[in-house]
Amino acid sequence: MNRTPDLIAAARQQWRDVHPDTDTSSMDIIGRILRAAAVLRRRLDTVLAEEGLNRAEFDLLCALRRSGGPVTVGRLGEQTVSSGAATTKRLHSLSERGLLRRTTHERDKRVAYVHLTDRGREVIDRAFHRNLAAERRLLELLADEHREELTRGLAALLGTLEGPLPVD
Repeated sequence: MNRTPDLIAAARQQWRDVHPDTDTSSMDIIGRILRAAAVLRRRLDTVLAEEGLNRAEFDLLCALRRSGGPVTVGRLGEQTVSSGAATTKRLHSLSERGLLRRTTHERDKRVAYVHLTDRGREVIDRAFHRNLAAERRLLELLADEHREELTRGLAALLGTLEGPLPVD
């Protein structure tokens, strides 16, 4: 297999040449996480594109499918960490393609619910399973102990990042 050089190590060396007294050690973790995320996204997005979806649409349909029933537009935005405008735009596009439909609350017409259509359920179930299979293929070259280490380490990092913010 043709491996890409360690671009993070190369970047750190270049920064040492420019700023020899600057600590760039955070790049070892953050740089590699961001680079890995970009590579993973690019490879997995190919699978989603074959289903006619982009990552944001996939995430929205997954949130809707997991919910087991109709969800408010606001709740979908929270679950997908999307702005109201971005959520509305995605909902409009997915609705036009027949993957979901919107209804309003009987008494409060300001409240909109989103439902998957039968076609939407078929598309997201197929895309979800294909995405999982692609994820497994991408990780199968890692030894079990490395996957377990990554799972623990990334869970700890996320717990730290998503926990209470430190007060300055």
